[in-house]
Amino acid sequence: MDINNLNIYQRLRDFKVPTTILDEIFSNKEDLGTLLNSWKSLESSGLNGDEIAEEVSKVIFDELGDEISQSSIEDEK
Repeated sequence: MDINNLNIYQRLRDFKVPTTILDEIFSNKEDLGTLLNSWKSLESSGLNGDEIAEEVSKVIFDELGDEISQSSIEDEK
C-alpha cells in the first residue's frame, strides 16, 4: 500500500471506521478510487486530513448503517 493510502487508512481508523470495512474498501479498486477521488476533492476545498477523515467516516457510517454495527461487534470479539 502506498504511503498516501496508508495515511488515509490510518486516519479513517482513528475515526472509528472498523478495519474490516477499511480492508474491504482498500481491496476493491472501484471503492478505493471513489474514496481517493472524494478525499482529493475535499482536500482541494481546503479541509485538512482530520477534517476529511471525519467527513468521510460519517458518510461510511451513514451508507453502511447496520453493516457497520454488526462489523463493530465482530471486531470486538
